[in-house]
Amino acid sequence: MQIEMLKCKLHMAAVTQAELWYDGSCAIDEDLVELAGLREFEKIDIYNVTNGERLHTYVILAERGSGIISMNGAAARRVQVGDRIIIASYAQLTEGEADSHKPKLVYLDGNNKVERSTNTIPVQLAEV
Repeated sequence: MQIEMLKCKLHMAAVTQAELWYDGSCAIDEDLVELAGLREFEKIDIYNVTNGERLHTYVILAERGSGIISMNGAAARRVQVGDRIIIASYAQLTEGEADSHKPKLVYLDGNNKVERSTNTIPVQLAEV
């Protein structure tokens, strides 16, 4: 049996550009692509924390070290520059692989600089 698991995410990235007439995709700073373990042309999900939109697209590379997160093509209509988004990728794993799998989680600030990276999320506690 295959299980779909979170492979990696860029958490709270800030959209720096929205290019309607550019090839449809999400351009991501090449340093961030490598750090998260993404690949050029890999399918990704975009979760817009600012407005609640969710969409699928794919990765293209943006200039290394630029901090660029550009939503392109039709996706540009679903974001505004400055929106905070989560960029996630998933992988199909066997149950055995899933038992030991750890995703790459990269947390960004409002300028798309890395605040921290980890492979765990703390257990959510009940509010008192």
